[in-house]
Amino acid sequence: MRGSRSAPLLRRRVDGVLLLDKPVGLSSNAALQQAKRRFRAEKAGHTGTLDPLASGLLPICFGEATKFAHMLLDADKTYVALVRLGTTTTTGDA
Repeated sequence: MRGSRSAPLLRRRVDGVLLLDKPVGLSSNAALQQAKRRFRAEKAGHTGTLDPLASGLLPICFGEATKFAHMLLDADKTYVALVRLGTTTTTGDA
């Protein structure tokens, strides 16, 4: 008889790049781990860290694609920011 926990899922070989639209509030590592679990991938890595307070495109490399992650890290990137002027906060940062 099985306990309340299910058996661990078998990992499989997955190769490629997932362009994940990371939402605010999720760390890059948490996003990576969720994608790795969802695809049951043996090997995965992200190509840079987005702050948990930032949303944006987070390339996640699986399997053989991890060998080329440095190319994505070295590529030109564009950042877009929304600035609200004339607002004060008690913390000065939000």
